[in-house]
Amino acid sequence: TDTETERHTAALNMNTLTAVALLHCFLFAVLVRSAPVGPASEPPAAFKEAAERAKTLVEKILRDLPAVHAATVTTEGLTLDPSTETTNLQLMVTSLGIPAAPVLKPLSERFTLDMCVSRMMAGGQLYQGLLGVLSERLSGLKDLRADLRDLLTHINKMKVAAQVSSDSPDQNQRLDLASRLHGNYEVQVGVHLTLTQLRSFCHDLIRSLRAIATYRPRSAGTR
Repeated sequence: TDTETERHTAALNMNTLTAVALLHCFLFAVLVRSAPVGPASEPPAAFKEAAERAKTLVEKILRDLPAVHAATVTTEGLTLDPSTETTNLQLMVTSLGIPAAPVLKPLSERFTLDMCVSRMMAGGQLYQGLLGVLSERLSGLKDLRADLRDLLTHINKMKVAAQVSSDSPDQNQRLDLASRLHGNYEVQVGVHLTLTQLRSFCHDLIRSLRAIATYRPRSAGTR
C-alpha cells in the first residue's frame, strides 16, 4: 500500500542520513588525528634569557676553576688532570661523604624540562653547600661561591618562567662532609674532589643549557 511504501522510503532515508552522519564523524576523526598539531610552543622569552645568562656564568666558572684549584689545593699530586686520579682518591669520595651530582640527560619525553631544570638546581645547591663547608676551613673559595649563588638565581628564574613545580631535594650531605674533615689532608682532598666534580657538572650544564635553547617538545602529530 501507499502507507507501507512511505514508511519504507522514510526508513531508507533515515538509514541514509545515519550512514552519512557516521561517515562525517569518521572522516572528521581521521582529519583531526592526521592533521599537524602546529609548531611546538617556543620557550618563554624570560626562560631563554635566564638560560643564556646561566650558560654565560657556567662558562665563567669553568674558566676560573683552574686558578681556584691552584690557589686552594697545595698538596702535591692533587691536580685537575684526570690522568692523575688514583683509586685512593676515589675511595676518599666515599670516605668524606661527597655525593655525586644529579645526572643531567638529553631532553626527551622521559627526561622532561621540569626534571632537567630541577636537577640543575639540585646540583648547584649541592656544590654551594659543599663549598660553604670547605670555606670554613680555608680561604680562596669566596668568588666561586658568589658565582654559584648567582647561577642558582638564574636557574630559579628558569624554573619560574617554565613553571617548574618540582622542588629540589634537600642537600643534607654537606653535614656529612663537615664532620669528616679531621685534618688538613682531608680538607685538601675535599676541595680537590669538589672542584673536580664541579667542573664535570659544569660541562654537563653547558650541554643541557645549549640543548634547552633549541628544544621543542614533540607534537602529537609527529608520533
